[in-house]
Amino acid sequence: MRHPPRSLLSAVAGALALLGSVVVPAVTAQGATPACTVDYSVTGQWDSGFQGAVHITNHQAPLNSWTLTFDLPGGQRVTQGWNAEWSQSGTTVTAASESWNGSLGTGASTDAGFLAAWSGSNTAPTSFELNGTACNTDPEPTPPPTDPPPGPGGAAPALHVAGNKLVDADGRTRRLLGVNRSGAEFMCVQGHGVFDGPVDDAAIAAIAGWKANAVRIPVNEECWLGLSDIKPEYAGANYIAAVRDLVSRVEAHGMTPIIDLHWTYGQYTGNSAGCSDVHATCQKPMPDAQYAPSFWSSVAGVFKDDQAVVLDLFNEPYPDRATGNAADAWKCWRDGGTCPGIGYRVAGMQELVDAVRAAGAKNVILAGGLAYSNDLSQWLAHRPSDPAGNVAAAYHVYNFNSCANESCWNSTLAPVAAQVPLVAGEIGENTCAHSFTDQVMKWFDDRGLSYLGWTWNTWDCSSGPSLISGYDGTPTSYGTGLRDHLRALNG
Repeated sequence: MRHPPRSLLSAVAGALALLGSVVVPAVTAQGATPACTVDYSVTGQWDSGFQGAVHITNHQAPLNSWTLTFDLPGGQRVTQGWNAEWSQSGTTVTAASESWNGSLGTGASTDAGFLAAWSGSNTAPTSFELNGTACNTDPEPTPPPTDPPPGPGGAAPALHVAGNKLVDADGRTRRLLGVNRSGAEFMCVQGHGVFDGPVDDAAIAAIAGWKANAVRIPVNEECWLGLSDIKPEYAGANYIAAVRDLVSRVEAHGMTPIIDLHWTYGQYTGNSAGCSDVHATCQKPMPDAQYAPSFWSSVAGVFKDDQAVVLDLFNEPYPDRATGNAADAWKCWRDGGTCPGIGYRVAGMQELVDAVRAAGAKNVILAGGLAYSNDLSQWLAHRPSDPAGNVAAAYHVYNFNSCANESCWNSTLAPVAAQVPLVAGEIGENTCAHSFTDQVMKWFDDRGLSYLGWTWNTWDCSSGPSLISGYDGTPTSYGTGLRDHLRALNG
């Protein structure tokens, strides 16, 4: 769903704790300013890999390009990275500046990040060099602790795919019926905070009070990876910690959290472009190959031990708007690469599934179709292969979409739902009423399918369909339909 303007939002208050962060001090033991400083941190860690970040500050003469070197002494191996050209020889890691971030003036800073594999120990590096000059380091760095599991895990059910159903560990069918909790996809990149409105226990209890059993959480690729254009307080470890905390609260109330990659990197100015910005400030037609696989490797590493978490690969693909050829659009959707009409290299659904599984996560994966996830006409013919057998189809429908009537649902959705689980990750209407969503819910109810309303935010329902007028759960006239229906279904 496209979002109403949020430029006037106030910042979310409160500090967020770092996840297993190991930071090298910024001054020498004698108090003198070093030639350069490097803050090294582990922003996420799992049993076979971790996500690392370096914050580099140059205190010497301006640099036209830079090369950072350090040793990973614990047998770690860098597998991929961003904001630098990463390589490794033996234990020595090299990060060389890109063409666009090589200039580093006196006092200027830059950030880069990477994913790495590890086993045995994840010992932090003890020395760094920038263009051959030693940077200040802590002589006795503290090893990063092993991250705890990402939530209580006892209340929300672990899920997997069985035929065309989602089932729990006991084989009981589970429908996902709930709401979207928008905010984390746009607040951070706009510099206002992490969430739009409260996400404390009382706020999540209000969602559960509607008898919802699922909450979809849209997130931002650049904020999760901690890229340099995001304010540090809303990026990387801080952002991940905030999302993890929300996931834990959702699970503690017995609800399934769905992590949705909503906004991504890549410049697109073609048909139906939401913005001209290269950064993750709007919905792009497809995920980018530069960062999206790293994002999903990291997310999968964080949540791989929590089968209650569902992973939604990409909010609303629309490569069909970039090219009028349906065959090209579906090929782009599955295989990525160089796609007609899209100026950046695309990560297809298959590459993202592979990234999740390579990180060791077996969680249920959702993949939405074309036309902003409203077209599933060739989903079965192009569905990505999954060694875990845990891929389901995602669908979005609003009253203004093309496929928004029973005839289309019967012809295009029913064949998909007969073979795989079908989840309508977003349903809604811009009429401030609920007659259309009532029709959607009836069709999905009759077939035992899942759906989630857009959105649990206090916006004007006509500019962005909003279920509530208050975070205590007070519904809008539009939200009343979903609330009353969920309560009737679930008691």
